[in-house]
Amino acid sequence: MRKTSARRPGRAAAPAGAVTAVVLDPASSAPLHRQVYEALRGAIFAGRLRSGSKLPSTRALAAHLGLSRNTVLGAYAQLLAEGYLRGRIGSGTYVADALPEHLLLAGREPAPRPAPPPGGAALSRRGALVASAASPFRRASSPPGPAGLAFQVGAPAYDAYPAAAWGRLMSRRWDRSWRALLPRHEPQGYAPLRRAIADYLVTARGVRCTPDQVIVVSGAQQAISLAAEVLLDPGDPVWVEDPGYTAARSALVAAGAIPVPVPVDGEGLDVAAGARASAPARLAVVTPSHQFPLGVTMSPGRRLALLDWARSSGGWVFEDDYDSEFRYAGRPLAALQGLSPDARVIYAGTFSKVLSPSLRLGYLVVPEALVDAFVAAKVLADVSSPPLEQAVLADFMAEGYFARHVRRMRVLYERRQAALVAAAGRELAGLLEVPPAPAGMHLLGWLPAGRADGVAAERAAANGVRCVALSELRVDTAGRGALLLGYAAVPEDEIDEGVRRLRTALR
Repeated sequence: MRKTSARRPGRAAAPAGAVTAVVLDPASSAPLHRQVYEALRGAIFAGRLRSGSKLPSTRALAAHLGLSRNTVLGAYAQLLAEGYLRGRIGSGTYVADALPEHLLLAGREPAPRPAPPPGGAALSRRGALVASAASPFRRASSPPGPAGLAFQVGAPAYDAYPAAAWGRLMSRRWDRSWRALLPRHEPQGYAPLRRAIADYLVTARGVRCTPDQVIVVSGAQQAISLAAEVLLDPGDPVWVEDPGYTAARSALVAAGAIPVPVPVDGEGLDVAAGARASAPARLAVVTPSHQFPLGVTMSPGRRLALLDWARSSGGWVFEDDYDSEFRYAGRPLAALQGLSPDARVIYAGTFSKVLSPSLRLGYLVVPEALVDAFVAAKVLADVSSPPLEQAVLADFMAEGYFARHVRRMRVLYERRQAALVAAAGRELAGLLEVPPAPAGMHLLGWLPAGRADGVAAERAAANGVRCVALSELRVDTAGRGALLLGYAAVPEDEIDEGVRRLRTALR
């Protein structure tokens, strides 16, 4: 083992602070970015790097250690995502002032060591990555609180679910087809459903595809996991939006990729900033139609720049089109995938937001040359998605129920958003600024400058209100605190009660 604080000829001078904590073992089989991560995390845990301490820049630390900057970026990104570090725009990266709760508890009373698996076997490196990949959106759901579902992010209107129509179609399909469906499995997906999805995407989203390019998956999370398995090798850098959807970052970390946070501004993902951070990235994961969580739409110039980057670098774009159906000003915007004549885009959508997350059905549209590889990955993951649900959904779409349901939900969600904005204007003046948005299923409520959104979210939870702190979705970027307030699942007569409870929490 060698201590990296010893300066070598031709290397940058040792940056102060964190480098003395980093010891790399050239004989170790652990990836270098993981060794850097473990060394820094251990120094924070032991108190050698104290809260508020400034870390060297990724460029300076990489130069001193003789590593690529992407290696150090990967370690920093994981520490930022887990809450050990905090980025400050224009200033640098610091050890977080408020460390993750399990660290604080460990300082007072050592946590019990988890029982080893049978036979005493340790986790594999891949298993450790999977176990470390966490997200505020992957936690188990809990029963509604006193304020119902106010203001759970990503939940659709369960009270408006088309239960009667769905039940009739399911009963009819079972009566007619149960003998054929019981032994059936189609790894790529039920053919009539793939045709219905392709017809919908071509007409409503401007996607260029045939049914043969559609793969039915169990939701957006499996979609990104399959893309990572097919397109990425361990250690590959991947652009991710910052702030952005943490479950996507978790899937990439679990696959051994290195998420590279790229800032989002009023035009969407900053492609130029991504190129400066990691031009040779293998994949860019984006939400161009309605960026999560900020809600901005990627500008035409940025879209073309992103596609140009993919063509010139040989990279891929993963387009997560998670809630494009719900736009209240004008028609839904065309998908990025339809602009790409050389098919460098993997397009993903889900029925979780339109119908229910428990349905566990989504879809991928992939270039023809990649279909076999993606289907093989799907087979290894779970063989195929449930055939009965696929058949019922195919009927639901082909017979016009889906289009009618989307139209109804668009009107309903617009009305619920207006109710939330009005209630916030009455009850939360000076506590939370909640402007309207032209699309989506959640709003951002902006806290006064200097208010910590993590603390606000915890106090809201204690008062029976669910929301997500914007800081949970940030990696490198910093800024004004905000709360994500989902309104789609909240009946209008429960919105006022939720806002009143939120007012009590924020006072």
